[in-house]
Amino acid sequence: MRGGIVVTGTDTGVGKTIIAAGLVTSLQDKGIDVGVMKPLESGAPSFESAPIPKDALYLKEISGVQDDLDLINPYCFKDLLAPGVAAQREGREVDLQGIKGLYEELKGRHAFMVVEGVGGLLVPVAKGALLPQLIKLLDLPLLLVARSSLGTINHTLLSLFYCAQAGLDVAGLIMNKATPDVDLSEESNFQTIAQFTEVPLLGSFPYLGDYSGVKVNRDFLAQIFTQHIDVGVLLHGLGLA
Repeated sequence: MRGGIVVTGTDTGVGKTIIAAGLVTSLQDKGIDVGVMKPLESGAPSFESAPIPKDALYLKEISGVQDDLDLINPYCFKDLLAPGVAAQREGREVDLQGIKGLYEELKGRHAFMVVEGVGGLLVPVAKGALLPQLIKLLDLPLLLVARSSLGTINHTLLSLFYCAQAGLDVAGLIMNKATPDVDLSEESNFQTIAQFTEVPLLGSFPYLGDYSGVKVNRDFLAQIFTQHIDVGVLLHGLGLA
């Protein structure tokens, strides 16, 4: 059984957080004790000059875990930049081994970990390091989230081809409708991508608009996620079924 998964994206703003949250709730509904982690977050709003990791806070709230927020999110930056770049601007240094240590502590508390990445796949997360280096350090497979709209074929296949060359284990692909815009390409993007990869395509997640209302209704999110995403295939691939 794999002890966790990293939810990452083909780009920023593709819906990693809502997909990570949906996965957490659906696994919990299957009786699995799930912990959450968002090691790096940037572009965070501030309260009394302190950045607030809203994505990490959302994952903590919807999962109901009692773990400290500082453990779930050790690095939070104000500037909306890649974490590695934001850290340099603030004169800070991201310690990947330190993140691994915190991950191991959380892993010891929970049967399964859902770790949300940041930005797209090839994002600088520390000096001289891209996100895949952290994924390999945590020794986790990844769940790739792609937007469903025009351009996703290129972004998704490039990401999948990189994963194959870099030896990253991709447990599945989910396409997320990130905007309400009508897009003709959405009728065929999923099927087209399927022609060029053997990675399990787990489904397309619908546009939920401002998901702030979903935060207080985890059961609704779990239901929508289970309706649209083939969780069974993912569980089987992770050795959880």
